[in-house]
Parts: sequence; C-alpha cells; structure tokens
Amino acid sequence: MSTLHQAKSFIRHWLYEVDDHSIHSPYFYDLYTKLVTRKHPDGLPVLEDLRRDLESNKTVLDVEDFGSGGQGTIRKRTIGEIARTSLTPYKWAMFFLDLLYHSNSKRVVELGTSLGLTTLYLAQKTDATIYTFEGSHAIANVAMTNFEWAGKKNIKVIEGNLDQTLHRFLEPTDKIDFVLMDANHRYVPTLEYYRLLTRRLKSSSLVVIDDIHRSEEMEKAWEEIRTDTLVYGSVDLYRCGLLCFDPALNKQHYVWSLK
Repeated sequence: MSTLHQAKSFIRHWLYEVDDHSIHSPYFYDLYTKLVTRKHPDGLPVLEDLRRDLESNKTVLDVEDFGSGGQGTIRKRTIGEIARTSLTPYKWAMFFLDLLYHSNSKRVVELGTSLGLTTLYLAQKTDATIYTFEGSHAIANVAMTNFEWAGKKNIKVIEGNLDQTLHRFLEPTDKIDFVLMDANHRYVPTLEYYRLLTRRLKSSSLVVIDDIHRSEEMEKAWEEIRTDTLVYGSVDLYRCGLLCFDPALNKQHYVWSLK
C-alpha cells in the first residue's frame, strides 16, 4: 500500500464514519454496541505469549508464495518476519472470535492460515470446526505444530494452492456459517473466491474480507462485492469489511471503527 493511498483511504473512512446514534437497524445496532465498542485490552494471554515467541523465532523457511502476485515463487523468510508482518493484531482476532459467538457459527472457513494464530483464536469456540486454507507447505507445517501445541482438535488444515483447493472443498461441503478471507489480496482472486463461496452461504452467514483498503484493487474488489445483489448488509471497519446476506436487512451499509 502506498503512503498516499493509505492517507486518502483513511481520511475518506474517517469522514464517513458513524456511531450508534446513526444506526437505525436493530441488528446492526446490536452488533455495534456489543462487539465493535467492546474493548479487549490484552487478548488471550496464552496466545499472545505464542505471538511473542513467533515474532522472535529466527528459523528460516522456504515459503511458496501464491498471494499478492507471488505466483508460487519461493522466498526465504524467518518465522519472526512472517509473524511481525502477517499476524492479525489481537483486538481484531478477538473481534472475529466475538463474531463467531454472536452469530453462533459452527462451520467456519478461513482463507489464509499463516502461522495459525488467528485460527487458534477462532478455535476457542469449541463447538465450531475451523477449515483453514494455506498455500505454503512450510508455513502450514508451523501452523499445525502450533495447533498440536495448543491441543485444538477442531481445526482442519487444507494445504495447497487456494485456486485449486477451495473449489475442491466447496463441491461436496455443507453450508458455511462464517468466512474470514485473508489470502491473495488482489482484485481478481478476491472476487473469484467470493463467488465460489456464495454457493455455500445462507442468509445468516457472515463473511469478513481482510485488508479491504490495502490497495486500489482491493478497494475496487470490496466495492463490487459489498454492492453485489446477494449482499443485504455491509460494514466497512477500515481494516476489514463485513458482509451479511439476510434480505431483512434491506441493503444497509455502515462505516465504523473498531474500538
């Protein structure tokens, strides 16, 4: 993301942001007052200890990169570098977990496992099954080690190029309650993954798209998706966008900031 683009997108978000006084929908008012304004000062201590361990880990991995134009190229990166640049901040990981509880989601899809920290946050909802997708074999191995360390049995890892694995996964699967899209941050793949996922969504499903203001092409993808005919409610939280599919919401859109 260029500095100029970041500044413009942040100012635009700030200008359009609203608070609870401007929310007329009971559904979105409930979402805002119970989740968006809820503060998590420390995250989950055990997982934040893991974050610090990962950030200081100097182990070098051969990372196969399919996202953001990587096209399967191999790069050497330390676990610490990946952790410092790729892991979701704890307040967002807690917000995603809050969304799972709020919506009582049980079948969850995460596109982009990375080192598995966000996955472990989501897996705290023990009656949910987390299907998480990771393109890099080396990164997936680190994530699975973390899952084993945490003793989480409700995580299923799907490894390989997402352009292939997601399609195969969705063919026989049941309906999905919650999706976190945090992979391949480009216009065309983002739209393609969204269109594939809509085959398995229901009116109560929630979809979160991360990094919607990361670049001009991600903003373009977000605008097209949030105005899709299947979307009846959306929220721009700057870092990410939230999509709702219940026709009763009657095409509402809000701009909020996570507290």
